[in-house]
Amino acid sequence: MQKNMVQQGQPISMDPRKLYRGVGANCVNMGSCTMIQFAVGGSLKKAVTGGENRPLKPYEEMGCGISAGMFSALVGSPLELIMIQQQRKGGNTVSTAKSIATPNNILRGFIGAAVREGLWTCGYLSIPPIVRGQLMTSFPDTFDTNAKARIPAALLGGMFACYLTHPFDTVKTCMQGDIERTKFKGFLHTVRTVNSESGFFGFYRGATFRYGRMVIAVGMMDFLQSMIGPLLYPAKFA
Repeated sequence: MQKNMVQQGQPISMDPRKLYRGVGANCVNMGSCTMIQFAVGGSLKKAVTGGENRPLKPYEEMGCGISAGMFSALVGSPLELIMIQQQRKGGNTVSTAKSIATPNNILRGFIGAAVREGLWTCGYLSIPPIVRGQLMTSFPDTFDTNAKARIPAALLGGMFACYLTHPFDTVKTCMQGDIERTKFKGFLHTVRTVNSESGFFGFYRGATFRYGRMVIAVGMMDFLQSMIGPLLYPAKFA
């Protein structure tokens, strides 16, 4: 919540009743989007290799991650709209969903969400395996296990996912916090408004909160992917 408030230029509250506004929609969003990203990303990787048991080239790995992330925004963007409206105005998930379920609002901020999710998914699904492989190949004495290479891979993946995507996230958040379109109209108008008010660094408001969350998330997801993958697809990891 703090990240979203900072991005919109709203005051930060430490009141627990406000801090956890929208947590239900956010949990559904994170769970469903991650599921879609893993499923679509896995299917795309299988299509790219044609079933051949080979490692993906870096550009293939990144292309699959970006495509999977952009697809997941079809679900994630409306759920984040519900969450952000709850954070701004209060109310429960059902009443907020009803209030925004109009053709004019339901996909508000979708462009920013799609670009952000595409690059974010690339950051946690594609970058860590590439970095881990490079570290273990180039520095085998230092990084002789996946566990040792996972920390720098997560740091780099999180940095990529955060700082490359944050401007799009800021634009999306500003648009979704203002469904009345009082200050922020469309995507390009919001870009111009943020730039005129705060310049380049205005697009990075709240980035510190987001980077801290992402480093932890990327490390956890990379670990779970390497642990669960062999269980679900043992033949591929044989």
